[in-house]
Amino acid sequence: MKRNLLDNLPVGMPEEVFTTLVQAAGLRIEQIVSHGHASPADFWYDQSENEWIMLVTGAARLMFEDEVVELVPGDSLKIPAHRRHRVDWTTPDEPTVWLAVFY
Repeated sequence: MKRNLLDNLPVGMPEEVFTTLVQAAGLRIEQIVSHGHASPADFWYDQSENEWIMLVTGAARLMFEDEVVELVPGDSLKIPAHRRHRVDWTTPDEPTVWLAVFY
């Protein structure tokens, strides 16, 4: 089934929206939509899966314990399992759309 990641984006959402696009054994692909969202100051993702992300639209800043990474459309990043990270900032004036692959 054809799907455009930029069609019918949610608006006015109080939290980021996570949509599973594909799921199979050992693999999950998600669309994540942010709009001025960030992780709570004391929250860190510490996932048991590897994650590869690509920013489709918008802009974002991810914080790791040892570095900060700024992302613009087309940027991708591999986050190894258990590398603690958080979303520090996403642009408030347009949707930030992420493609995330967990494996």
